[in-house]
Amino acid sequence: MDEHSYHNLRKELNPLPCVFEKALLCQAAVCEAAQRALLAEREMIACRDPLVRAACGQLLQLLRQNAAFALKVRDTQRILPHAMTMKVQCGGLSGLKELLDPESHAPDVRKLVLRAQAEYGSLEDLPFSRIVQGISHWQIRKRKR
Repeated sequence: MDEHSYHNLRKELNPLPCVFEKALLCQAAVCEAAQRALLAEREMIACRDPLVRAACGQLLQLLRQNAAFALKVRDTQRILPHAMTMKVQCGGLSGLKELLDPESHAPDVRKLVLRAQAEYGSLEDLPFSRIVQGISHWQIRKRKR
């Protein structure tokens, strides 16, 4: 299967892809709304809750904007390299977990988003200075040789 056909079929089969798919695939987070599927020996994650997915999209955008200084990036709208994307997703969820649910084992995306909205009223009102510390400290796992 060529890449163009793969991406077209992926969009057709997965109309609501998980916003934090990379974090879930590397097992840095979990989500109650996630639904896993395979396509051409590749794993993809769909979101079963459109309202939470919209909130996740807003959260990810806010994480990118507020982490620009920590990532040494000026344009937060550009496509980030894989390592930076992982840092924003995994580190951002880790920072949010430390803020809202420090006793939990792994960040649960859906629970954290709903809890953040309940406690702060709006995702824009989150204390991003504390959350960005999680992004700054998060490191990608080193490969074993």
